[in-house]
Amino acid sequence: MRIYTRRGDDGTTGLFHGGRVGKDSSGPEAYGTVDEAVSALGVVRAQTEAELAEAVLEVQRDLFVVAAELATGPDRRDLLESGVSRVDAPMIDRLEIRIDQIDAEVGMPTEFIVPGGEPIAAAIDVARTIVRRAERRAVSHLAGESDSLVVPYLNRLADYLYMLARAVEREWTPARGETT
Repeated sequence: MRIYTRRGDDGTTGLFHGGRVGKDSSGPEAYGTVDEAVSALGVVRAQTEAELAEAVLEVQRDLFVVAAELATGPDRRDLLESGVSRVDAPMIDRLEIRIDQIDAEVGMPTEFIVPGGEPIAAAIDVARTIVRRAERRAVSHLAGESDSLVVPYLNRLADYLYMLARAVEREWTPARGETT
């Protein structure tokens, strides 16, 4: 099997569960931006210790679910499986629990943060800004679709990454739940 198919040479791309759309349409813009976030988080994971790497891997896997939902045409979303190819409430709940854990240990910053204090925290902040762009793209793509939890998930994920970067700057790890 070859990596290239030539089907996209006309400027279209295939959707999950069938159909084709222009590569510059709102769906590919949204899930392509999610893919950028997954890659940015991969840079973080490749440079960090086990506890933080595991937390980042969990988010990367969640983002594959987000991308699957965004890459499915609205007429095929009934084929998606909750938590596997469609964002569900427990995914958001997990992020909220982690945000609350970090807040309890590290607290909210009291001033604006200029990224770059620690290399890993700065890389997390880059991923966070990509997630915010994915959120904006998802809002456009899913306009009028009130049953999707993609936008709330991405919104919460950006909050989590913000808090995670602050925690890293304070040498906190998700598994230990403590500062050093």
